[in-house]
Amino acid sequence: MNTNVRGVSKGLKLTDILVTIVISVVFGLVYKIWGPAYDLMKPFGLHAEQLMYGMWFMAGTFAYLIIRKPGVAILAEVAAATVSAFLGSEWGMSTLYYGLLQGLGAELFFAIFLYRNANLWVASLAAAGAAVTSLILDFSYGYIDQLSTWNYVLYIGFRMIGSIVIAGIFAFYLAKALEVTGVTRSLRPATEQDYKGLD
Repeated sequence: MNTNVRGVSKGLKLTDILVTIVISVVFGLVYKIWGPAYDLMKPFGLHAEQLMYGMWFMAGTFAYLIIRKPGVAILAEVAAATVSAFLGSEWGMSTLYYGLLQGLGAELFFAIFLYRNANLWVASLAAAGAAVTSLILDFSYGYIDQLSTWNYVLYIGFRMIGSIVIAGIFAFYLAKALEVTGVTRSLRPATEQDYKGLD
């Protein structure tokens, strides 16, 4: 999987938007189904459910790994959150706020690398960025009660680990597996390797 993108036109085309929306619809369905899986971890205690939280950030990182253009992570997360809310998410309209901020958290790291890297490291950082913004909303909504220091460490630590594993590592290898099939060639900006092949 070539993860470097040569500086070509980075504006979103209609095809990019449509593919991002299709990816988002799939993840919106997954997000809705994921709620019960998340709840199943709660009886294990010690914030074990936070290890599952990263799935809700995956639309943004995965869509970017496929399209690799500015704005894709935000669009994907907002669209997936919209689908999830439309299907009756238990978190209601706040799902849309989470989608927007999680997309921004991921997008920030893709922007830091000037949208030129789509490697495992950058995907993991983007997943962590989405986790941080979700935690900010959790605190602002009062979803996190007053916890002792060690409880905060577990809560935040498990969410970060789950996010990096699911929305970073798993998303990266899923995108890589899809790339092997060749279906991403028409969506991707040309790479250095592509240009060398023309010489």
